[in-house]
Amino acid sequence: QVQLVESGGGLVQAGGSLRLSCAASGSIFSINAMGWYRQAPGKQRELVAGITRGDSTNYADSVKGRFTISRDNAKNTVDLQMNSLKPEDTAVYYCKVALIEYNLRYARDYWGQGTQVTVSS
Repeated sequence: QVQLVESGGGLVQAGGSLRLSCAASGSIFSINAMGWYRQAPGKQRELVAGITRGDSTNYADSVKGRFTISRDNAKNTVDLQMNSLKPEDTAVYYCKVALIEYNLRYARDYWGQGTQVTVSS
C-alpha cells in the first residue's frame, strides 16, 4: 500500500523560514505530478505550489518569490521551502501525489496527513 508522510511544520516568527517534506513509500510504479496545498480555518483548501514530472512549477500568487517547491524522483519526495513567512501563511499544509501503483492500470491521488504551520506576528 502507498503512504505519504509529511514533516517540517511548526511555529515560526514572521519573516522566518520552514522547510516541509513529504515522502511517498509503498508499491509505487510511477509518480506524476506533486503539489502542496493549505487550508486555514474558515477557508477552502487552496493550491500553494505544484511540480510536474518534468519539473515545471507553478505557485499561488500569494507565495511567489517566497516559496520554492522541489522534488527528488530517486527518493520519492517533494519539499516546500518557505521563506519570509507571514501570519497569513498560517494553515495546515497537505502534500498531494498523483501516482500509479504496481498491478494497477490507472493513476490516483494520495494525500498526506497534514502538518500545521503557524506564523506569529
